[in-house]
Amino acid sequence: MQFVTDNIFPISIAFLSGMMLFWSMFGNRIRGIKEVDCIAATQLINHKNALVLDVREEVEYKSGHVLNAKLISLGKLHERIGELEKYRAKPIVVVCRSGARSANACAMLGKQGFSEVYNLAGGMIAWQKGKLPVEK
Repeated sequence: MQFVTDNIFPISIAFLSGMMLFWSMFGNRIRGIKEVDCIAATQLINHKNALVLDVREEVEYKSGHVLNAKLISLGKLHERIGELEKYRAKPIVVVCRSGARSANACAMLGKQGFSEVYNLAGGMIAWQKGKLPVEK
């Protein structure tokens, strides 16, 4: 017990680090967010006519985005969700820079009843790393 009281700060840091690692690995699954890699995303786009929803800011979008992606920034998604009504039962692949904002957008869409929402794991960073087409 003396060891714990003498080393409470390093033990706390180790515990919090472990919890953060756990959340980064399993957080999206816990929240019910489906993730797809770039290959699965291209299959959804090409074979199931999935909508690509880019939730980055306009400046990021203009620097390069997935072909035919629809831009609705995460901050405006709640007020513009009606624009996506025709995609309610269709696949939607949500994209941001790294996959964090798009995970939040997926959670929001899921709560609004959208049934086939997928987060692009790694976001545009992974898309570009995979040398997949980008338009400006």
